[in-house]
Amino acid sequence: METQNSATDKPSNGVSMEKTNGTTSNIKGSTKGLFNGGESVTSNGGTQVTRSQDSWEEVTIEVPWGTVQGKWWGSRNKQPILALHGWQDNCGTFDRLCPLMPPEIPVLCIDLPGHGKSSHYPKGMQYFLFWDGICLIRRIVRKYGWKRVTLMGHSLGGALTFMYAASFPAEVEKLINFDIAGPPVRSVERQAETTGWALDKFLDYETLPETKVPCYSYSEMKKLVLDAYDGSVDETSVKYLLERGMEVAPQHLSTDGYHFSRDLRLKVSLLGMFRAEQVFAYAKRIRCKVLNIRGDPGMKFENPQIYDEVIDILKENAELVIYKIVPGTHHLHLVTPERVAPHVNEFLLQA
Repeated sequence: METQNSATDKPSNGVSMEKTNGTTSNIKGSTKGLFNGGESVTSNGGTQVTRSQDSWEEVTIEVPWGTVQGKWWGSRNKQPILALHGWQDNCGTFDRLCPLMPPEIPVLCIDLPGHGKSSHYPKGMQYFLFWDGICLIRRIVRKYGWKRVTLMGHSLGGALTFMYAASFPAEVEKLINFDIAGPPVRSVERQAETTGWALDKFLDYETLPETKVPCYSYSEMKKLVLDAYDGSVDETSVKYLLERGMEVAPQHLSTDGYHFSRDLRLKVSLLGMFRAEQVFAYAKRIRCKVLNIRGDPGMKFENPQIYDEVIDILKENAELVIYKIVPGTHHLHLVTPERVAPHVNEFLLQA
């Protein structure tokens, strides 16, 4: 597992860029070599030259609790699409889709706090994923000074981009979400039943000694992820999540193998969930152009009818809503990106 020990340039705005080959450039740096060697699928079945698989740079964004890490695909001279991954995933979830997208449109894929290579929250702080995530998007938008942003999200990331588009309706131009319409709705009874358990688990994880953190071989780790995702990812795609989702066990532990890099406390980070009325109220505020791609069979939601109800509300209030059902798993953008890319590209270039 590659660790974050390379030197980076750190401009005064708190954002640094790290080239995968060890050379560095800041946001205003050269884009040489970023548009070579690839092809993408267009909506009419043709192909176009696009980014290669390694046409990205590591990004470090300074935040009060540490850093948010990410991968910037394409030119640093243009405002990018901001892309957010799902719960307990990382920005590697977009590694197979980004090379198929228009090369002239950059994409910044970030690791959410506690995920991938981004800093964990300090001890004593809980993750309230939905509310924290909206503020993180705002923090990044303000740091860069972006205007009229385009957002892209999968699962949790899609719920966050939905909430941001509702909270700042005049400042979002386009919204692209995969297999999520808005924040998932949980019954209040279920939340009441699990609150005590979640708080105890949070405290247990917070005080878990480093020596007790599970350590696995690469093959064991891959099998664990495949089993946990229950068919949503496959042998080919899981490696993209593991590249940022695992790290070598520290030498002082004298243990060979890998740990998951994500914060264990994320497992109990779903307090503060939404009621249907809240989701509908936010949906009514969204005004931007929306592309929603739903997997078939996709995710099994606790309240599946909410998805269609949110889409209907969006159609009544947003400037444009394109709703596509595409064969695929919940991770269809990662497992079968060739099915997703034509819809995304047409929406970006023509909508």
